[in-house]
Amino acid sequence: MAQTYRALTENAHDIVKHQTRTGVLLTNLGTPDAPDASALKRYLAEFLSDPRIIEIPRLLWKLILHGIILRVRPKRSAKLYASVWTDEGSPLLAISQRQCSAIAAALGDKALVSLGMRYGNPSIASALRELQAAGVRKIIVLPLYPQYAAATVGSTFDALARELMRWRWVPELHFVSGYCDNERYVEALAQSLKDHLAAHGRPDKWVFSYHGTPKFCLEKGDPYYCFCVKTTRLAAQKAGLAPEDCLTTFQSRFGKAEWLKPYTDKTLESLPEQGVKHIAILSPAFSADCLETLEELQVENREIFTQAGGETYHYIRALNDREDHIAALVDVLEKAGVGQSDGT
Repeated sequence: MAQTYRALTENAHDIVKHQTRTGVLLTNLGTPDAPDASALKRYLAEFLSDPRIIEIPRLLWKLILHGIILRVRPKRSAKLYASVWTDEGSPLLAISQRQCSAIAAALGDKALVSLGMRYGNPSIASALRELQAAGVRKIIVLPLYPQYAAATVGSTFDALARELMRWRWVPELHFVSGYCDNERYVEALAQSLKDHLAAHGRPDKWVFSYHGTPKFCLEKGDPYYCFCVKTTRLAAQKAGLAPEDCLTTFQSRFGKAEWLKPYTDKTLESLPEQGVKHIAILSPAFSADCLETLEELQVENREIFTQAGGETYHYIRALNDREDHIAALVDVLEKAGVGQSDGT
């Protein structure tokens, strides 16, 4: 018995001695596995079942979700996803994987980097288990949402907590809840504006379109709206743009509730009659291009603007895996503790 106990303690000491590596968990929203109705039904069922996403009584929402939405929306959404799908698969996943690889290369031996999606695959749970299997004892979690919102960053924390509740040995954690005012991030965003200006000239208006949230979220204390306004102000200042030439709007609303305003589509519809015929639009809320940017902004909203009398419409892509964006994300991670001594 004593010999067995000694063997166990010696083994435990060996585990402690070697499990000192830092892990980085990058997360993003997620994507269906394929652009078809079956995959969309699975994805939407998980996404729309999150109480952070839909904040109405659970029983009522369950009846609506399974009785109506999941019978109708998957087929319609599948067509939209098919329009942006690439040879690499989902744009969001492919770009996120490139970001993950680039960050891992930049960090080198400082950390092991893993990627998890809040909904769909690879899951946050699977990414955490990958880090666990590698023996990490400190994990820095970076949700790739520059502006904190309960529906994105808050929901990511929920998924993280649910998985870690199962672990016997919970690692040291550092959770990054947002980085919209990180200097390197602001510089990268501003540089994308300068690059566009050099290539296409100055538009009549720069439209900063952010994913919307219901207005009641702001009223209940969610700071997302404030962070969006701050992002526009900081990026515009760094790029040398006049404040009066920059608009902050909100897209992607659904349902009957009032959402954050002004709405992107309604703004684009009204601009031509105000003499604004040339715009450049970007969506700083997205760290990687996805359905909401490649289809909604680049295609759907272009049609709204041009049909209303607009003449020139440019979508400025998300920062994706640009070198300056990767450098900014590495800076966020280093400020969060990557590369600092973990002890032994």
